[in-house]
Amino acid sequence: MSKNKYWIALSSMEEIDSRFVQRLYNYFGDIETAYKACAKDLSQIDGLNIKKAETFIQKRDKTNPEKVLDEIIRRNLSFITFEDENYPYMLKNISDPPMVLYVKGDLGLCNLERTLAIVGSRKASTNAKDVLTKIIAELRNTDVCIVSGLASGIDTTAHNAALANNLKTIGVIASGFDFVYPSANKELYKKITDGNGAILSEYFPTFQPLQFRFPHRNRIVSGLSYGTLVAEAAIRSGALITANLCLEHGRELMCIPGLVSNPNTQGVYKLLKQGAAMVTCAEDILETLKWEIQSEKQLKMDFSQYSNDEKKILSSIEIEPKGFDAISAETSVNFNDLLFCLTNLELQGAIKQIDGEKYKII
Repeated sequence: MSKNKYWIALSSMEEIDSRFVQRLYNYFGDIETAYKACAKDLSQIDGLNIKKAETFIQKRDKTNPEKVLDEIIRRNLSFITFEDENYPYMLKNISDPPMVLYVKGDLGLCNLERTLAIVGSRKASTNAKDVLTKIIAELRNTDVCIVSGLASGIDTTAHNAALANNLKTIGVIASGFDFVYPSANKELYKKITDGNGAILSEYFPTFQPLQFRFPHRNRIVSGLSYGTLVAEAAIRSGALITANLCLEHGRELMCIPGLVSNPNTQGVYKLLKQGAAMVTCAEDILETLKWEIQSEKQLKMDFSQYSNDEKKILSSIEIEPKGFDAISAETSVNFNDLLFCLTNLELQGAIKQIDGEKYKII
């Protein structure tokens, strides 16, 4: 515990990255010795960036390790250092692991031997989000842990679907915990940390969500996971960066095929052509990762609680969403009754409107 302050002090220096700290730790074999090394000692390390070493000494002289550790304690944050026994095994085996992980929630609740990373577009299509939600629902009540980046779009869909299906989830953020980004996910942060998993960051609490930190964060999302599932990705995207990291880490790469006309699937089809596994259901994930998991069988929807007209409507949109006119033609329910039933089903939370005109089963 007495050495934790040196790990925290190093992580509080914005100009000092994890590779630099890792090199110091590997050379000296002790974080306190590494932290207190003089310029002459640092010059003995092969390949160490001289300018960065000078910056480190300048920053160290202005840093009080006890004070920065108190900052973490005051914020009621947990943390895991690289030398801790409970540091995630899979993450420790990548080339550039974070030296400190700050934690909110309970990482101990998550099965780190069943971790699946899910990445994709921030501007995800409704189709991609619906398919991903369906696939995650097929893993309901298992010990699979969903890992993602807590960004908008696919990340948010993945975390919410995990929560809805009694799965633990880990969110990896690209800033310190003084910031919630995007702000719209404030409630999602709370749900995850309230007994449903953990949120991790390698950044000291005061570090802002700057653009370069997002792709750097992706190595942790991939590094924590046995495989990465790409739900949607343009040719130039953060999701594709994570996919490449997944391959670098020697993990399994999987993709959900989407509409060919959608620009956000171009990266997906590129990966599929290069040999990524295709995923259209949860069973594909389990086969790719060679996981034997007993999950709940998919049951056909039980419409017994609804009226005859409501049953007709639900059966009509069970396979795919439909508009008012299409439902009317298929069910032969008269205009006023159909309008009443649709409104009633929405109030019960059985269906919802999408794209402003079609109805789908929730």
